[in-house]
Amino acid sequence: MAKQARAVQTRRSIVEAAASVFAEYGYERAATSEILRRANVTKGAMYFHFPSKESLAQAIMDGQTSLVTVPPQLSPLQSVIDITHQFAHVLRHDALARAGTRLSIEGVFFHGTHPWDDWFDLTTRLLAEGQEQGEVLPQVVPRETAEFVVATFTGVQLVSEAVSRRADLRVRVGVMWRHILPSIAHPATIARLLPEGATDPAEQVAHRTADAGTTGQDAATTDRDAGVTAGTG
Repeated sequence: MAKQARAVQTRRSIVEAAASVFAEYGYERAATSEILRRANVTKGAMYFHFPSKESLAQAIMDGQTSLVTVPPQLSPLQSVIDITHQFAHVLRHDALARAGTRLSIEGVFFHGTHPWDDWFDLTTRLLAEGQEQGEVLPQVVPRETAEFVVATFTGVQLVSEAVSRRADLRVRVGVMWRHILPSIAHPATIARLLPEGATDPAEQVAHRTADAGTTGQDAATTDRDAGVTAGTG
């Protein structure tokens, strides 16, 4: 158990270090030596967990949606709004979010998967649930709208990064939703939705972290933990 706990911590340290390097330099310019230095681990330890820089980048992109929590007590459409505000928050405070976003924008693809697929799927599901509950207009195509929302949020956060280092990102996300909602939601639903978010995103992120007991990466370690018995981690 001690070896497994140490291996999990080592893996987490590597992912966090890699996220900070990818966020700062991008995929092509990210040096393995810098990741090792920031993680304070040996090359053998890193390659035990991640055989390549590609696998490190994949782990970061796979972990992006774990950075947000879908509040169960809210309407599906309000949940979509709140998720964008949560991610706006973590973009300012979590290198994993910044790294995943940069890798996605750079067009880093692995194993035929699209870097935005998880976000598309999550948003599509919530929009479809909202449509079933009568929140979303019947003519809305959930997948099409999900891709539009994700693309619009991406553009908004890039402008915010350039203008204010994302200091005004949540304000811009609220403006984004005030423009989108009239085209996808029933008027009666719009009256009770909060484009600026119904919950404190920092509080939601804190609950997610406390519940997981991690920085959002350990869900991806389960398949590796069973094999961590050699003490190389």
